[in-house]
Amino acid sequence: MGKLTVLALRAVIVALLAGSVFVQTVMVALLAADLREFDRRIPVLVIVVLGIVTVQVVLVCVWRLVTMVRRGTVFSHAAFRYVHVVIGAFTAAALLVFALAVVLAPGEEVAPGIVLLLCGISLAVFGVALIVLVLRMLLAQAVARDIEAARMQAELAEVI
Repeated sequence: MGKLTVLALRAVIVALLAGSVFVQTVMVALLAADLREFDRRIPVLVIVVLGIVTVQVVLVCVWRLVTMVRRGTVFSHAAFRYVHVVIGAFTAAALLVFALAVVLAPGEEVAPGIVLLLCGISLAVFGVALIVLVLRMLLAQAVARDIEAARMQAELAEVI
């Protein structure tokens, strides 16, 4: 990965982290004020804040993985820790979106189409978790091949 690509990705991650902190502090407070009359306001706010936390966790893990790519150490067992956290964060986000749909479902305040849309978004986010799981399997194969190549190089060095 080129230096410019890493720099651009890090700039995007910093912007997204700053934006998420802004949303977490200012926008959630404004949402709380708007939902004053809504009887399920607290669960909605908790779900929104936890959803933003899952985004922040993914961004931090991607930052660490990009650092590993830059150093050339991404094909190691240390990368799995971050990939596992990303999978867990996407799974948690999918569950949070579904929980939001469940919280909003009863009553007449929210249209049934919105609840159905949230269920679809939950499924899509879970699909992203499954895609990252497949990528984790590819990383495992690459790490195994890297270890095998290092072993074969060591054997070749002994022969020579």
